[in-house]
Amino acid sequence: MVGDTVAPPAVRRRMLGIGFGIAVIAMLLDQVSKWWILDVMLPCLSGPSGPWCQVQAPPIEVTGFFNLVMAWNRGVSFGMFAHEADLMPYVLIAVALAITAFLVVWLRRTDRVFQAVCIGLVIGGALGNVIDRLRFGAVADFLDVHVAGWHWPAFNVADSCIVVGVLLLVADGLFDRRDRQ
Repeated sequence: MVGDTVAPPAVRRRMLGIGFGIAVIAMLLDQVSKWWILDVMLPCLSGPSGPWCQVQAPPIEVTGFFNLVMAWNRGVSFGMFAHEADLMPYVLIAVALAITAFLVVWLRRTDRVFQAVCIGLVIGGALGNVIDRLRFGAVADFLDVHVAGWHWPAFNVADSCIVVGVLLLVADGLFDRRDRQ
């Protein structure tokens, strides 16, 4: 993870550029996809848009295992830590920003493009969900994968970036042989 060594300045600048570039792309993809869902595919039919919507457009079946749905997550992944308290979105924002700050420190220290890309994915996903919490007090989830009547909790592009980035970082940590030789 965050090692004691620090990469040379030119390498650090390059890794920061790669990581922040990936983070911006991930965050933009997340926000554009949410705009597309909220304003085009599944707009609010009655009431204000967002979690306050009174009548939401019906889900769209895309394939036999994938739907577009509208769900508002007031917690973290899979609805964990969901709470209706007014303060909760700000607590989750603070946690996300603290994790992002840790990841930026890690990004400053890495000298590996693979790690910079993975860290950028996690940062971009985290900031995409922070934007939702600031705008709506909840995160817009709309991707619904299901098999034989069992539905995986709805998720979004930001969640996908976070999960892929974390899984790749874990795999990299488990299987990287550079430090062990």
